[in-house]
Amino acid sequence: MSGEETPKISVIMLTYDREKFVPRAIESVLVQTEPDFEFIIVDNGSHDHSGIIADAYAEKDARIRVIHRERGNIGSGRNTGLDVACGRYVAFIDDDDWTEPDFLRFLYELAIENNADVSICGAAGRAYDEKKVMTAEEALIELMWRKKYNMAFPTKMFSRKLADKLRFPEEGVYDDIALMYRLLAEADRIVYHGLPKYTFYRHEGNTSAWTTDHRLLTATTLNEYLHAYRIRTEWLSERFPNSASAFRYFEWSFMISMVEKIHRLELKDCEAQLERMVQELKEHRKEFLRAPELLDFERKWIDAFL
Repeated sequence: MSGEETPKISVIMLTYDREKFVPRAIESVLVQTEPDFEFIIVDNGSHDHSGIIADAYAEKDARIRVIHRERGNIGSGRNTGLDVACGRYVAFIDDDDWTEPDFLRFLYELAIENNADVSICGAAGRAYDEKKVMTAEEALIELMWRKKYNMAFPTKMFSRKLADKLRFPEEGVYDDIALMYRLLAEADRIVYHGLPKYTFYRHEGNTSAWTTDHRLLTATTLNEYLHAYRIRTEWLSERFPNSASAFRYFEWSFMISMVEKIHRLELKDCEAQLERMVQELKEHRKEFLRAPELLDFERKWIDAFL
């Protein structure tokens, strides 16, 4: 594309066997009040009509480009979209979610007005009429609290500078937890305004369904999270040594929350992981208890389970 043809925004959506949901997701993008975008839909080897539905929309709207590929993980599918994306900014939507009509304009203007590499909006059920302009280190600490925004790539828009560095892991399921913190660490400025412009649709077929129904937690999922969190702590502690103690706290905070859930829900599949986490937390009990970030209910869990 020439500079004149380069769209403001590339929207990337991966779809796989979501024929019941994908029309809603596509239509929520096509009605955006910001018209200057390309919409890249990657059909990740669907066995149902998801890819056919995407093709039908592409025939009606030239902004849509559909790429059909053999089945791979989420990360490899998103990389396929990134390989052809031309926008000055990049945004993501999942095929079972939907956006508000001003989703793209809101994030784009938020980034431009604040000279930010990353702009973040709120989502339905987790919205705050609050605006914050942050350094990478400040944004990472806010991210670790998992209160105002999360690890997911939807709800965020990335500058081309960052998008050029963005390659998703092509193994595993939960690429967000393995990549988001590394990407934010590269940003000079990050802006957050928590108005709800995106809706995450939770259902049993969703890869993150366990985060809202912890009975769905499996040993495989927990192993992947624990591995990703350990790498995250080490990487961030080296990159931002002044916040190393906070990053260690957030890893232990995740562990104690999992220990509580495994006990309360009697999750037999995770007993080996439970033993490993309890051992780790016992070894660092004193340091964990001294953490200024420690919450009252975590202190009670420490007393109960360690």
